[in-house]
Amino acid sequence: MDNREYIDLIVNKQKAFFNLNSTKDIYFRIEQLDKLKNIILEYEDLIIDSLYKDLGKSPFESYSTEIGMVLSEISHAQKNIKNWSKVKKVKTPLTNFKAKSYIYPEPYGNVLIISPWNYPLQLTLAPLLGAIAAGNTALIKPSSSSLHTSNTIEKMINENFPEEFIHVINMDSKSADYLLDKKFDYIFYTGSVSVGKLIMEKASKHLTPITLELGGKSPCIVDKEGNIDIFAKRIVWGKFLNAGQTCVAPDYVYVHKDIKDKLIENIVKYIEYFYGKNIKYNDEYPRIINKKQFNRLISLIDENKLIYGGDSDLESLYISPTIMDNITWDDPVMEDEIFGPILPLLEYESIVQVIEEIKKRPRPLALYVFSTNPKVVTKVINSLSFGGGCINDTVMHLANPHMPFGGIGNSGMGAYHGEYSFHTFTHYKSILDKSLSPDVDTRYPPYKGKLKWVKKFMK
Repeated sequence: MDNREYIDLIVNKQKAFFNLNSTKDIYFRIEQLDKLKNIILEYEDLIIDSLYKDLGKSPFESYSTEIGMVLSEISHAQKNIKNWSKVKKVKTPLTNFKAKSYIYPEPYGNVLIISPWNYPLQLTLAPLLGAIAAGNTALIKPSSSSLHTSNTIEKMINENFPEEFIHVINMDSKSADYLLDKKFDYIFYTGSVSVGKLIMEKASKHLTPITLELGGKSPCIVDKEGNIDIFAKRIVWGKFLNAGQTCVAPDYVYVHKDIKDKLIENIVKYIEYFYGKNIKYNDEYPRIINKKQFNRLISLIDENKLIYGGDSDLESLYISPTIMDNITWDDPVMEDEIFGPILPLLEYESIVQVIEEIKKRPRPLALYVFSTNPKVVTKVINSLSFGGGCINDTVMHLANPHMPFGGIGNSGMGAYHGEYSFHTFTHYKSILDKSLSPDVDTRYPPYKGKLKWVKKFMK
């Protein structure tokens, strides 16, 4: 059986299984979430080993940013799924007297999840648990770049769940293209803008709704008012987490000219405090995913603007935390999302200038503003459009299941996490339950003499 026949078989099996309505049972969903949680715990050591082989992640980073986040999301869903799934009674206007109105949450059906390589476990299983909680079947296409983790996910899912319910397919790009030509009821994609456009084009042929979680150049604005030491500490953590291969990492820093030197001094201090001076041999500092990404990142380092770091080793895919100063928007490093451990610094004097420059660019997935001046913070938050972000921190907004996570414009469409994952994979069906009596004649032809009554009730 070739890949195309295999894809056809799984897709058809999942369509047939969904039509049995088994996935709509709330207790079935809870049971499957519990099963997924237990499988993750069972495979924890193998997951950590796989993430280390793919990205050089330490056990702490693997658990805190991948395994732990998924387990936390599953627990949150298990506690709330019954409430999320309830039929909701809503008000009915007088124009529909005598009737009752309801909203029925129902699953879309057969879902396709395509996940990336930078957080290969979390960004595969977080949308998956949302699809399960909402009552869908799911076909999963993990990244071929994070091969060890993708193989582990395939083993976890395919050896423990029936293929007609959840299944992982590892395949080449030609087979993946064929997969996108199939009709799904929903597509969830996390990755690059270029591939996101391709997926949107493919989905449009079947009018398939989609969520796109993309990226972009997420700004970090550092005002002169506040604790520069803590500012630097949190920026370094967020930027060099996973060696900068994080879609919501601070892409660049706009720093007020009055405190730029102090900020640089503290950034260097915390890089060396976190990772030491001989970072190449630090097992807690991750590696670049592959040679293609390594070479792309090296090409962005301008030796003339380099003020710290810049060390690299192709064999071990190591690039040190790197800082470049006196950057302008004309520099190559400012053209696209960096997605690596390179931090460009731009200087500013007026916050209005910063806002206007950012407005000229595509709307980012995240934005971070560091300041204890509420006027500056309010001006930034109210003036700029972006997916989400933090005041006086980085990245941590992702860890709150009570807030949606997603992009806008070039950084994506749709959102998930917590209840929003349930919403993403759910269609809300509106039902009007109308009494047979009284049957008011006003709405029926002939209409002569009735307009005044319509106007009265529809104001």
